[in-house]
Amino acid sequence: MSPEASASGPGGITVGDFFRTHGQELQMQLVGKPTGFERKIREATINRPGLALASFLRYFAWKRIQVFGSAEVAYLKTLPESEMRARYRALCRQHIPCSVFSRSAVIPPAILEESREARVAVFRTPMVTKHFVNAATIALENDFAPTHTEHGSMVDILGVGTLIRGASGIGKSEAVLGLIERGHSLVADDVTRFRAIEHRDLMGSSPPLTKHHMEIRGVGVINVQAIFGVGAIRDLKQLDLVVTLKDWEECLDIERVGLDHDHYTILDIAVPHITIPVRPGRDMARLVEVAALDQKLKSHGYDGAAEFNRRLLESMAEQKRKRIAQQGRREAGDRGRKAKKG
Repeated sequence: MSPEASASGPGGITVGDFFRTHGQELQMQLVGKPTGFERKIREATINRPGLALASFLRYFAWKRIQVFGSAEVAYLKTLPESEMRARYRALCRQHIPCSVFSRSAVIPPAILEESREARVAVFRTPMVTKHFVNAATIALENDFAPTHTEHGSMVDILGVGTLIRGASGIGKSEAVLGLIERGHSLVADDVTRFRAIEHRDLMGSSPPLTKHHMEIRGVGVINVQAIFGVGAIRDLKQLDLVVTLKDWEECLDIERVGLDHDHYTILDIAVPHITIPVRPGRDMARLVEVAALDQKLKSHGYDGAAEFNRRLLESMAEQKRKRIAQQGRREAGDRGRKAKKG
């Protein structure tokens, strides 16, 4: 199955957006005036411009954030000021997004002047260079990950991220509310945003406007965190299972045993999927909970339906062996009786 909504992936983010979103966690401090914030970071990784400072620019990764560690700063300080300016000016002419100096390095005034003239933002961080590179790369990978919006509610059921889909009015929010009352956590109600991290994992979250809130027909909009406590909400969760609620009359040919494994595709990533028929009197929250727990067992290598099928086949094979042995004994007895008569 494939969702109807379309996916989107950014072609880059601005330096200003990156600084506003990740500046605090990366301990980045702006040095000088906020210039060059409109420049685009076009690759989700970091570059250390060692060779470029030595004037080798053939394979210079100018689309990336340029990080100056102790080695780069020490090298710049060995150069005469005029040469230092020329080397750094050559980098700026490559349209780099910005420069970050790690370990709270003392930035030469000549570098700041050249940055100001080229309108390139300069930042400083106390983080060790390799730690900043790792953290910034993870942040960029998240920012550059393709995104997708699904119509459905998402719940964390004992570690199993479960997206509950279905037609309007089928009972998605009621099922989610029942799961929250059982101690599980709401991720998003009605609309869930997904990011494909490394094209392998789908991380679901709520749009900022509806975060921590639910809309229940007849009751209205409620604040889940205020009513049930902070343990009843999750800001981010990996998607492990998709459950589609469908009217009972539309599920007449549904697979009963559970041997057929269906999948639902989001951003080219296949996620285990099941369909649960909806009928008055059925406890949908309990059924979704059991489906999530069953999926958790499957992820650990145990498939209850496959185990039942194996036992059934073994039982049938054993009964067949018994029938064959019994028939063989009867035939042997018949031959013995015929031999005595003869």
